[in-house]
Amino acid sequence: MGLKKDFLWGSATASYQCEGAVNEGGRVPSMWETYLHDGGYETGDVASDFYHHYKEDIKMMAEGGQNTLRLSLAWPRIIKNIKGEINEEGVEFYRDVLKTCQQYGITPFVTIYHWDLPQYLEEKGGWLNEETCYAFEQYAKVCFEKFGDLIEYWVTFNEPKWFTFNGYMVGNYPPGHHSAQEMIIAAYHVMYASALGVRAFKEGHYKGMIGIVHSFGPVDGIDDTLATKIAMRFADNYANNWILDTAAKGEIPFDLLCVLSQNYDLSCIKNEHLPIIKNYTVDFLGLNYYSRVWVKPYSGGETQLVVNNSGKDFKGESKIVIKGWFEQIMNNPDAIYTEWDVEIYPQGLQKGLKQVWEKYHLPIFITENGVGVREDITVDQVEDDYRISFMNDHISAIMNAVDAGVDVRGYYAWSTFDLYSWKNGVEKRYGLVGIDFDDKELKRKPKKSYYWYKSIAESNGEKIQRKDW
Repeated sequence: MGLKKDFLWGSATASYQCEGAVNEGGRVPSMWETYLHDGGYETGDVASDFYHHYKEDIKMMAEGGQNTLRLSLAWPRIIKNIKGEINEEGVEFYRDVLKTCQQYGITPFVTIYHWDLPQYLEEKGGWLNEETCYAFEQYAKVCFEKFGDLIEYWVTFNEPKWFTFNGYMVGNYPPGHHSAQEMIIAAYHVMYASALGVRAFKEGHYKGMIGIVHSFGPVDGIDDTLATKIAMRFADNYANNWILDTAAKGEIPFDLLCVLSQNYDLSCIKNEHLPIIKNYTVDFLGLNYYSRVWVKPYSGGETQLVVNNSGKDFKGESKIVIKGWFEQIMNNPDAIYTEWDVEIYPQGLQKGLKQVWEKYHLPIFITENGVGVREDITVDQVEDDYRISFMNDHISAIMNAVDAGVDVRGYYAWSTFDLYSWKNGVEKRYGLVGIDFDDKELKRKPKKSYYWYKSIAESNGEKIQRKDW
């Protein structure tokens, strides 16, 4: 079957992770600045300084054979306050970025919300407050009006699971809470807000398509027993279905609601919301794939959620146990893991793409895929053969799925250049282009993978070394 001739070959960024300039251009604080500064963590105040380097960065993308850029808009750079006043300087910045993309033949693929909630909304309860849903709706309308002539691909939210899971349950992202009840409320409000954003887009008759981006973890079980299959269903609801079913089918998984209702308050789910969720579903799905979710039946003990944010310096053991539901296996002796305990498993993407296509029959974009490592950027060129191998095998998995009939329309390497990786700071590098963060000018250095990816994009994938699993 092969990839379509207009397949999108690009790479991805996110506003807080790359822009810097947090005190420039009329931008107001996000929840991340407050959380990181108050906690004494490394911040994204400068990050990759895309705010001042965007013309150079976009030109470098085009020279690297890429025809699309996934970027996000920073809510705090566009809406100044709780009243909804528009920051025209921020609008002009993004219009310049988008016009630069246009100049170089780069198709923008734009996320409205990539985690940087304005602090003025966090102070009102953030995603625990239903009013934030309506603030998002108004913000989305501003984005559609101000940038709709320059954008064809819109995304409401990036990875609802991660920022609600880490922010309200694990507690290692802002607002740093540890409450399953709060996670449920926040997660529901995000999905409701997404539907409101889709409604605003479709009722406004803007050009293009609108979707959602999900941190996709296809679920595998340790064996074929009934107990494992039940654990797999729990894990799939936990990792995938509450986002994908809700966004694509307008249906929150009913068995998940039944189980949650036994122990938690679901009054945040209001009857008047449900028709909006049902009627305003997405046009496509963006899947961020890093690894599968490999599970076994729950064996005992309390819920444990331990996430490695330190690589080899991590003193504990990554662990996900959801009491009564499942346990995720994260120490398979036969598997290959990154320093951050992420299993490298490209065949999971091939299998998962087939599952998503058969279930939803919506166009799919791989909106993030990459490997984070520590790298010495002081050399003339980083020889990142490990990244080339990782990308080759995952793109091969995508092409295998396309050959099987799956409608995949684009691939975005994470990331365009080295950037701020949330709680991992700038030590964890994903970029096709290296950035010397110790250099005052933040010098850009294309890695070996940048040139390899150029050859892949320009051949529309024909130079991939195909593998079959």
